[in-house]
Amino acid sequence: MQRLVMRASAAAFLAAGFGYAGVTLAQSEAVPDTVEGHVTAAAKAAGLDLLGILSVCVPRNGPDPRPANDTAEPTKVFDNLYYVGLQSVSAWAVTTSQGIILIDTLNNAQEAQNSIEGGLRRLRLNPADIKYIIITHAHADHYGGAIYLANKFHAQLVMSDLDWTYLEGPQQQPQEPNRGPVPTRGMSVKDGDKLTLGDTTIEFYVTPPHTPGTVSLVIPLKEGGMRHVGGEWGGTAFNFAPTLENFQTYAASAERFAKIAAEKGVDVPLSNHPTFDDALLKIQALKARKAGQPHPFATGPASMARYLTVAAECAKGRGSALIEKREDNK
Repeated sequence: MQRLVMRASAAAFLAAGFGYAGVTLAQSEAVPDTVEGHVTAAAKAAGLDLLGILSVCVPRNGPDPRPANDTAEPTKVFDNLYYVGLQSVSAWAVTTSQGIILIDTLNNAQEAQNSIEGGLRRLRLNPADIKYIIITHAHADHYGGAIYLANKFHAQLVMSDLDWTYLEGPQQQPQEPNRGPVPTRGMSVKDGDKLTLGDTTIEFYVTPPHTPGTVSLVIPLKEGGMRHVGGEWGGTAFNFAPTLENFQTYAASAERFAKIAAEKGVDVPLSNHPTFDDALLKIQALKARKAGQPHPFATGPASMARYLTVAAECAKGRGSALIEKREDNK
């Protein structure tokens, strides 16, 4: 019953197109600790520009289908940030004065070769300059191409210590035929660690429980003389065990990273799936951008706060649904 209530609520807000663009964590009213209360809060925070992420409020029945033509054009997004991912999953390349830091590697070696290696070449970047490969979390759609790229370009793999340990343990899901092999342990990072390459430093924050050691990133960005700060939320969907503890942990992670993002001045929300940050739509807007117009990806600190408010409130809503279900069964 709760599942139906949440689905109807999310659909209603999507249809209504609520435009509460100014709502932030600090400004939100007290939220009733009910399914409806948290979904309402998420929808208010979402506004018109974050409705994609509102889908995490709704339980999924199986994985989302991949597009029939799951390719995307490689694109320069900022002076030092390039999109080399697919329609279904993202990969980002950060250029520095001493090489490239790659973020995630898609599903398998073929995709890594075509979209990442080939995409970098089409962007007139040399994939041999890849020095580090950050894996945001231990799911195969992010590490699938890691071994291919690391071996070919002698790059250092980077993942949280918790997720290296997770991959070294029993796998909770069978390996899919189109997914690349599990990489062997490389460089480990912990919460608060930093990775510096040349003139660029990326910060790591552990934000479970999408996986035990999911990392969210703070990334310095630039466009001409303008400086921006990217914030990549490391794991959006609720594809973990649906327990109250996990939903509470997720909400706490989102609220903590929201505070970090506010302190760091994050004004560019990023995701490792373009569904959640509308990366492909923003890329189209970037192509049509005229001189003097704002950057489509630089949506501001309030937008980042709203993004993470949606994530936290949806998690709280799912947790409240479990509590209400327990009460109904008494």
